[in-house]
Amino acid sequence: MNIRADTVLTNARIVLRDEVIRGTVQVKDGCIEAVDSGRSNLPSATDCDGDYLLPGFVELHTDNLEKHFSPRPGVAWPAVPAAMGHDAQLAAAGITTVFDAVCLGDLFKDSGRVVHLRRMMGAITAAQEAGLLRADHRIHLRCELSFDGVVALFDEHAGSPLVGLISLMDHTPGQRQFVHPEAYRTYYQKKYGLTDEALAEFTASQKRAHEEHSAPNRARIVERARARGLAIASHDDATPDHVREAAALGAVISEFPTTVEAAEEARRHELKVLMGAPNLVLGGSHSGNVSAAELARRGLLDVISSDYVPGSMLHAVFGLADGDDAIRLPDAVAKVSANPADAAGMDDRGVIARGRRADLLRVRLYGGVPAVAAVWRQGERVL
Repeated sequence: MNIRADTVLTNARIVLRDEVIRGTVQVKDGCIEAVDSGRSNLPSATDCDGDYLLPGFVELHTDNLEKHFSPRPGVAWPAVPAAMGHDAQLAAAGITTVFDAVCLGDLFKDSGRVVHLRRMMGAITAAQEAGLLRADHRIHLRCELSFDGVVALFDEHAGSPLVGLISLMDHTPGQRQFVHPEAYRTYYQKKYGLTDEALAEFTASQKRAHEEHSAPNRARIVERARARGLAIASHDDATPDHVREAAALGAVISEFPTTVEAAEEARRHELKVLMGAPNLVLGGSHSGNVSAAELARRGLLDVISSDYVPGSMLHAVFGLADGDDAIRLPDAVAKVSANPADAAGMDDRGVIARGRRADLLRVRLYGGVPAVAAVWRQGERVL
């Protein structure tokens, strides 16, 4: 990456970790050199016209990559162009660091997630090494524990230097995300077009797979992840017992807890609670589980992920900072920057401060709607 020696951004509302100031950010050699109140008189300074200047977003869980590899059923898009299209969408959303979620196993053995796994891993690696990507890409391995081949897939892919996070998933009906049978029925029949008979057969087979594989696979995956020093996330915790089990395994993140009780238990065990921005933007969970806004009101929301809509992170941040239950803008911004960076063990980014990476985004409000006007990664403008 070619990094400009100096960039000066002035007349901006700079969102720091604890306050918003009107001032100037100076960038040198890809890092933040200085943050000052007031306006710069340098002729080369970029006038931000009072727009907001935020730290670049750190995304820990996005399924967006899959859409670009298979934009329609049965379509396999060329691999590197698919990765580049995904990356461009992330950059336009203000995401400068991303953990692309790829699934090790699925409920259907021939699903696109399984078929395209190696292509997705290879394309992200190749495009990153070639300098074709705007964001800094890492890999999040989503481990479907009821899938009989998940351990072999983990052994195949966990050695990639891009892998930094794993999550322990179990989508067996009747628990976690799908405690409510009707929500499960609606989701899978709509997504896969299953008849009632086919759904019943599918449900029974998934319960058998859970009983046979989930517990031993969980133990093997965790042992391997801890040996590699990978951050571990639990997924769809529904009960305090789920969280206590995750904490005992060394998890640091509770992704998408489905109840207030699970989120409260996560806080007691110092797991960061991650929820989806679409849940915030739409006002609730599509599966009928706890709303992210409810957790935010209770002070139980630490990290916001775009999940399946990259642009939702920015809208969720400004939504949290507006309205009757508003929180301070720096606290809302931390949920997409400082907090996820901390959860992933990245102490070089996530805040606008001297010595940190110059991952920045300029945001302008149009009638109250936030829009990304520019993005810098390590001081280089990428949008």
